Amino acid sequence: MWYDMIFRGMLVGLASSITVGPVAVLCIQRTLSKSRQSGLASGFGVACADTLMATVAYFCYSLLQSWLDQYALFMRVACGIMIVAVGVYIFLQNPVTQIRRNRAGKSDLWQDFVSMFGFTLANMLMIIPYIFVFFGMFSIETTETVSMNSVLLGALHLLGFFGGAVCWWFCLTSIISLFRNRFRPRHLLWINRIAGCLIGALGAYTIISTFIEVFVL
Repeated sequence: MWYDMIFRGMLVGLASSITVGPVAVLCIQRTLSKSRQSGLASGFGVACADTLMATVAYFCYSLLQSWLDQYALFMRVACGIMIVAVGVYIFLQNPVTQIRRNRAGKSDLWQDFVSMFGFTLANMLMIIPYIFVFFGMFSIETTETVSMNSVLLGALHLLGFFGGAVCWWFCLTSIISLFRNRFRPRHLLWINRIAGCLIGALGAYTIISTFIEVFVL
């Protein structure tokens, strides 16, 4: 039934989103340092990017697999460097400036959305296979043929996927926002530093693990 397809798609969307990776840390940091709206806009950008990659995984993962394997090492190192750069940027941010900008109504939610959408897409090499595994886990059969039936089935699964991802980011930013007013600027400064270190460490791990895989294993 159609509702079963949407439900299984939602499970994949939730499972793919519940990860303590760079995007999750960045969304939490923005929720605390800026506002709940900023964190939600960032999470919505992640959900849109994840849904786009889920579409690729659903319809043409096998066609892209050889290309992904061919450029895997280069893309993993490039993604790692980008993640480290984002970590350094977050570490150096001044939360007081962000608070003043938000109070003045200068917070750009569209920029938050676009930046997270692009940042998530830049990590597609690691995310698409991850989504593909969850498709198999929840008994969603992918397809390579384009027909009315396959498009309809795919649309139902992907609609559920998007709904599950948005639900996760809405719940996460709402819960984090409840504690936001308890933090003072010096606390937010440490949150920026900790988030920057975590994101940078995840990026460094990606780079180091790639070189270990190439030169040691």
